[in-house]
Amino acid sequence: MPDPHSPQAPSVAVVIPAYNEADTVADVVRVGLGLTPQVVVASDGSDDDTAAVARAAGARVVELAENGGKGAALSAALDATDAEFIVMLDADLTGLTLDHLRRMLRPVTSGELDMSIGVFEGGGFVTDWGNKLTPHLSGQRVCRRDWLRSVPHLGEERWPEPAITRHLKSTGARWDYVELPQVGQVLKEKKRGFWNGAWARTRMYADLLTFRARRKKP
Repeated sequence: MPDPHSPQAPSVAVVIPAYNEADTVADVVRVGLGLTPQVVVASDGSDDDTAAVARAAGARVVELAENGGKGAALSAALDATDAEFIVMLDADLTGLTLDHLRRMLRPVTSGELDMSIGVFEGGGFVTDWGNKLTPHLSGQRVCRRDWLRSVPHLGEERWPEPAITRHLKSTGARWDYVELPQVGQVLKEKKRGFWNGAWARTRMYADLLTFRARRKKP
């Protein structure tokens, strides 16, 4: 793959929606900066130091006044860049490397795929299990910005992955999973405490699983 810093290379941005991820966002930002100088963090109404930490790590930061959900943060991050290709990353990843980003980016910039979806492999039993059980809900993706912008209701969904997956099917886009060895995520139960984390996880899955009922029409 051509050097992304080369003038001849396609324009690439890394976008990172984040809500109270001060402990991990800097590491994700630094990996993103190894791929492209365009790294945008959208702090989704965070009440910790997420925005300051991301900015200090070298990201361009967009701050949302209120917590509107991942879809709103993703949409705000997309507004902050005009790059041709978008690398979507969660802010709480562990074990991420530049090679992982290149693995996802390569088949999309080459024209082989319209979207690649990263799935964890060997990053930890719980995160591996959850990612493999519902790989279509992974937040690690690469696609063209204009395609992502065309996803109906993208900015309205607290968790936009089902909307993106539906649009993949409705547009006949070519997509595939890409394994991300040794990558995992910090569990919500660890970040927020067991009960608060478990409640947040329950709300997340409830929202994800009711997408079809809420969006019967695109």
